[in-house]
Amino acid sequence: MPSALFADASGWPTPPASEAPKPQVSGPLQGGTADHSKFEELKGPFANGSEVTEACLGCHTETGEHFMQNIHWTWSYQDPNTGQQLGKRYLINNFCTNSRGNEGMCAQCHAGYGWKDEDFDFSDETKIDCLVCHETTGTYYKTPNSEGHAACSVMFEGKEPIDLAAAAQSVDLPQRANCGSCHFNGGGGDNVKHGDLSTALIEPPRTLDVHMGADGLNFACTACHVTNKHIWAGSRYNVVSKDTEGTGLPGQRTDVATCESCHGLAPHPVDSLAAFKLNDHVQSVACQTCHIPEFARGGVATIVDWDWRTAGKTRDGEGYHEEGYIQGNGEHRYTYKSIKGDFTYDENIVPEYDWFDGQMVYTTINTTFDPNADSIEINGFSGSREDERSRIWPFKRMHTWQPYDKGHGTLVYTHLWGEDEAAYWGNYDMGAAIEKGMADFGLDYSGEYGFIETISWWPITHMVAPKEQALACGDCHAPQDSRLAEVKGIYLPGRDRNAWLDNLGTILVFGTLGGLLIHAGIRFFSPKGDHH
Repeated sequence: MPSALFADASGWPTPPASEAPKPQVSGPLQGGTADHSKFEELKGPFANGSEVTEACLGCHTETGEHFMQNIHWTWSYQDPNTGQQLGKRYLINNFCTNSRGNEGMCAQCHAGYGWKDEDFDFSDETKIDCLVCHETTGTYYKTPNSEGHAACSVMFEGKEPIDLAAAAQSVDLPQRANCGSCHFNGGGGDNVKHGDLSTALIEPPRTLDVHMGADGLNFACTACHVTNKHIWAGSRYNVVSKDTEGTGLPGQRTDVATCESCHGLAPHPVDSLAAFKLNDHVQSVACQTCHIPEFARGGVATIVDWDWRTAGKTRDGEGYHEEGYIQGNGEHRYTYKSIKGDFTYDENIVPEYDWFDGQMVYTTINTTFDPNADSIEINGFSGSREDERSRIWPFKRMHTWQPYDKGHGTLVYTHLWGEDEAAYWGNYDMGAAIEKGMADFGLDYSGEYGFIETISWWPITHMVAPKEQALACGDCHAPQDSRLAEVKGIYLPGRDRNAWLDNLGTILVFGTLGGLLIHAGIRFFSPKGDHH
């Protein structure tokens, strides 16, 4: 286990800056015993990625079987508590709406090769993409598995050919850039989806994230998302909202990705009454609530509103886009695309807060709802003050207008990507795209679609600020502009008023002051030498 993971507790969560460059810390697996550039099997030439994978499996004989059990491969997860069938392979979201039926484009972020339709063979180990997670040249990239219409396919023109042999010989433990190639760009662009995962984390300063800071701890993602047989700890589908086990013995536990698994259940050194009280807060307040005061930091904005109602506009019969937002790092972002509609960006965002027990609640393709509802939660969450599993967590709130089936009161699969005439990213006919998207999977469609407001919630857990930038008591315990103004079920001193408690407090304060004055008077007027 790398010693950097277990620094002196007084240094948490903000370690001292270091000027010396150092490799990223990758969790329990540290310090390889092989230089892959010396392996004859990896010198190529390789005609495609699958040939590289075959070479990898020649030595790593059990890895294929292990890898095919993880969610990066299956895109499938069944919630043990709700029984819902989840995973990118099935879910609808309020970004690009659905990957199902659009794998030709969306599956470029699948950890495999060639998934473009339902005929993909999930049992074929040679289809595993080892390079996307392990190559370190920085030149490797993924392209769509089918061409699509010209409106989209142009974005991949002019790229340099990949040197597969060079990539294969560079393999190492996954770096932030490897994970970020997909996770930083989910939802259709840099930091679009999560809000706390962006390209700013590839080489961040510790002021942006004290764990990943290149001038600090320099953690790779796998330092926290530890791995056992290619199964990663930590999941948006199964969040540990309140870890009650702590670090375990000895050191870091290897089955979770929680703050407590490294920092323990009393993370603040008890050297003052304030520190003692902060540790008491851990029972009801998630670490992230105080230590991530804002997200979408580092100069990269996130989308907070997406309006599909405006998609489909053309100029002279052709789609177009508009750049109307300049983010903190100076880059221009699209605020309109014919293929997707209007976007609203924001950055340095104060999260929204609520009780969270770790259970996300999804609206799936099979969920019916009232078509007259003002909005629906496409992925909500549960939790309350009365539930001992719940704590107050920070969230990103995402708002979208997106298509749905007006006749049946359900969400829809929309056929976006493809070379056929029904693909929306080519013909801009939403009705035809929905009809095909539903028919391809044997789903009943009324033939009448509309647009409904949807909300999704994203727990914030990255971009941990230095401890001196953590929230202060007054950020929450204040009568005006309290961070927790909307959190229900608690009496929060400073935020809330209660006549009985206020009067009792006043009596106690003045009673204590009166007692001190009486005691001081007795001592002052007592003859010298008397004892009392």
